[in-house]
Amino acid sequence: MAGAHKLGELLHHLRQCSAAALDRAMSLVCSLSQAYAEHQVTERVARSRRTLGGQVWRAAVDVAARLNSLLIHVVYFVALSCAGWGLLSALKVRAPHGSPRGIDMFFTAVSAATVSSMSAVEMEVFSNGQLLIITALMFAGGEVFISLVGLSSKWSKLRKRIINRSQRVESHDDGVELETPAAIAAEAEAAADADDERSSMTITTVTEDHTGPVVDSKMLRLNAVRSMFYIVLAILLVVHVVGAVAVAVYMHAAPGARQTLRRKALNVWTFAVFTTVSTFSSCGFMPTNENMMVFSRDVPLQLLLVPQALVGNTLFPPLLAACVWAAAAATRRQDLAEMARKGSGEDLLPARRCWMLAGTVAWFLAVQVALVCAMEWGGALQGLSSGEKVANALFLAVNSRHTGESTLDLSTLAPAILVLFVLMMYLPPYTTWFPFEENSTTRDHSTESQGIRFLKSTVLSQLSYLTIFVIAICITERRKLKEDPLNFNVLSIIVEVVSAYGNVGFSMGYSCSRQINPDQLCTDRWTGFAGRWSDSGKLILIIVMFFGRLKKFSMKGGKAWKLS
Repeated sequence: MAGAHKLGELLHHLRQCSAAALDRAMSLVCSLSQAYAEHQVTERVARSRRTLGGQVWRAAVDVAARLNSLLIHVVYFVALSCAGWGLLSALKVRAPHGSPRGIDMFFTAVSAATVSSMSAVEMEVFSNGQLLIITALMFAGGEVFISLVGLSSKWSKLRKRIINRSQRVESHDDGVELETPAAIAAEAEAAADADDERSSMTITTVTEDHTGPVVDSKMLRLNAVRSMFYIVLAILLVVHVVGAVAVAVYMHAAPGARQTLRRKALNVWTFAVFTTVSTFSSCGFMPTNENMMVFSRDVPLQLLLVPQALVGNTLFPPLLAACVWAAAAATRRQDLAEMARKGSGEDLLPARRCWMLAGTVAWFLAVQVALVCAMEWGGALQGLSSGEKVANALFLAVNSRHTGESTLDLSTLAPAILVLFVLMMYLPPYTTWFPFEENSTTRDHSTESQGIRFLKSTVLSQLSYLTIFVIAICITERRKLKEDPLNFNVLSIIVEVVSAYGNVGFSMGYSCSRQINPDQLCTDRWTGFAGRWSDSGKLILIIVMFFGRLKKFSMKGGKAWKLS
């Protein structure tokens, strides 16, 4: 009996010990679980903060890079326009009593620097020296020259980074960890160029074998950029030299064209260089008051200028790609071949895109030539031979895509043709029908911060800005719209604004014979329609020309507006 009692006490004691141990174990497990959960939450919060901070930093760098690029372009074109204005004002015109006003001289300088060719002054007013100043403005404002400057800047930055990195490698080899100010600046500069790095071609690192040298990817990219620079420079020089010589030879060989220049007191070589630079840079200025209308029967001259207008504008990417392919085949360099196949940047497009771009340009030209010939064969083209009619229609169609030289008076064309020209002037030069999916190298939309998406959504579309400009000019010219409706009408203003936005230079002009209430003091002048506007209207059109020249920075605007 006593043994059973002791056994029961022992079992009861064991139960109490087991329960206490179980309670302690459960308490320990709960503590560990809570600590683990708190650690996980803390880790996730820290990771989220790091991710958010990285996104904010990348977004800030992206915005800073874009704003920096936009600011550089704005400063460049404003400074170029002001310098041209000062030089044009300092030189004497042909007829001192007919010197243009300051606003008209500044308008001309802006028009030349932004390659818009909007005219407020008769071109034959300018002396030979002033024509050379306008030539320099058009050359410096051309898209190909701007691309060449961009390639030079990129080449310099890559070279600087490679030198700084090699210096850091040498310092580490010597056992000294040294961060020079140049290296720190290069790293900061590399962060600012993140967007440019993403848009540029990616070249993988190539290794020959375990004993051979390793070809660095940055060195390959440096060589590719350097090759691109020389190719673009060669295109620029060859087109200008060959084009100017060809135009000068034609002027010497054609008695009628030579007589025209002699009657207008224009030097043959000044005319040849001015015309070549203006055509290739897609400006459209001509040293004659009538633009190309005095050469409407000079078909060879028109056919000499058509290729220059195409390769300097809409067909520049296919030409550049063909030159890169030729250089790759001649030098057997794989980096050039890869660059030509995949494309690099805004000008060097992928091979398939280049073919589709050429096809799109040919289709647009065919539609315009067919419409002009169909509607104006017995109208504005009357008096020309069949070959001259087709050549004039082709010349007009080519120049409607941002060049702006004209062999016909646009005010005599049918409204349907003018509407088509407005569309052609509005479309960007590299507009392509491309029913394929492109491999985009840009960042996914999800990586953009909400602030950046909001900023992009607040930007209006291009059509919205053009509408605002047209409304503003209709307000400044409202008195003339009532008193002179045949000259001052909404269609003429739209053509002028879209032409300035597209940096084309087409204009409906102004005719005293179309005045409802004839003004005895009115004299017809060979200027654009904007030459008859008020100073306020001209200032608005100056803004339009700057905006059109920098429109690539706002082409993605208006996507937040849903029209359905």
